[in-house]
Amino acid sequence: MVFSYYRKVYHIAVKGVSVSSSASTTPTELGRQRWLRLLPVAFVTYSLAYLDRSNYSIGVAGGMKEDLAIGGGTASLIGAAFFLGYTLFQIPGTIYAERRSVRNLIFWCTLAWGVLATLQGLLQHAVTLLVVRFLLGSVEAAVLPAMVVFLARWFTKRERGSANAVLILGNPITVMWLNAVSGYIVELTSWREMFIIEGLPAIAWAFVFRALVSDFPSTAKWLNRSERDALLSALESEEGAGTPVASYAQAVRSRPVVLFSVQYLLWSIGVYGLVFWLPSIVKAGSGQGIGLTGLISAIPFGVAALLMVLNSRVSDRAGTRSRYVWPWLLGGGAAFYLSYLVGPDNFTAALLLLVVAGGAMYAPYGPYFAYVSESLPRDFAGAGVACVNAVGSLGGFLGSYLVGYLNSATGSNTASFMLMAGSLVLAALITPLVRSRRTPASAEPAEPELAAGNGNR
Repeated sequence: MVFSYYRKVYHIAVKGVSVSSSASTTPTELGRQRWLRLLPVAFVTYSLAYLDRSNYSIGVAGGMKEDLAIGGGTASLIGAAFFLGYTLFQIPGTIYAERRSVRNLIFWCTLAWGVLATLQGLLQHAVTLLVVRFLLGSVEAAVLPAMVVFLARWFTKRERGSANAVLILGNPITVMWLNAVSGYIVELTSWREMFIIEGLPAIAWAFVFRALVSDFPSTAKWLNRSERDALLSALESEEGAGTPVASYAQAVRSRPVVLFSVQYLLWSIGVYGLVFWLPSIVKAGSGQGIGLTGLISAIPFGVAALLMVLNSRVSDRAGTRSRYVWPWLLGGGAAFYLSYLVGPDNFTAALLLLVVAGGAMYAPYGPYFAYVSESLPRDFAGAGVACVNAVGSLGGFLGSYLVGYLNSATGSNTASFMLMAGSLVLAALITPLVRSRRTPASAEPAEPELAAGNGNR
């Protein structure tokens, strides 16, 4: 069922690229095999990473707190420890990916996080669990920015929003089936077996990834010569647009990267507050068991997946980014606030508003990361994405910790909903401060302040 759902969403994304491509360079000429080979690999990789960071929320709701005698504040701190490691190793890992090899980096990171994720089910003490969560964040740190760098080597600017959307679909689709399936795994076994069952696949996937992926089109044996030449020509034609920067330090201090970083921090407070604590919120509001709680908690992320692909497709066709980012964030903030106004006494209405909030928070991801990667020249775009994602991970720490803490300390969701609503509204207001530019429907992109995205080296 999950595979069938993803296949439909993936078809929408690929179909969108066919419509949006220019007459002079069709997807067939550039090699449609890229979409059929590389994007499923990217999707599965990020899905496994997101699974192994996010199933902690099911473990907490499924008895881990009681078995390990962990209080509410400590549980929040353990969940948030992931983001401390995630923040520290973002930029170093991504610089390695840019200068050396995305393929090798992801292979070793996937092996490591598979081992650490499985280990969570074997631990007996809160302190060791906190350390493992920190290490898990450390080895997953470079995965998203490195994959954005990777896709920018393989997909043109016209395709990049949709390509990034398929990559980041690993987030909401994974959370969707994670919430639906993991709760029942806990019911049938325990939270320990859930961590083990869901951690082992990453170890096997590391070898699959290394077998299927090449770092650059120029080294891919599965591309025929005409496809390779057309793709390299299209990517090289995009390299000339934009203002270059002299160093990584200058790149991460640039106006767009600073603004994007602050925005993503605020945005991530809402996203991770919802991801990590929605099962607990639903369980408290509905009074259902962990199995049905997980199923209900999956609904917002199914909606989010569809909105991500549709919004990215429209952004690619329009050739612009910012207008497909900030209105969604503003709508997500409004939905959180309305859910607070409805209150726990009307659970159905409050849940529907959380569905709206979840969909609105996820819809801008594809255009957003395309926007960030297009803000710097190819040699420094990865560092820019890593900087944005690293600062955003601080928002993930704050969201996962503060939402859990406020819910525990106040005994209600009021304060945490207001926190998430306010953060999203502020994030929306930052977007217009980045001077947007429009990508023409033909030939080269031309946006004066922001430079072209990564091309092939």
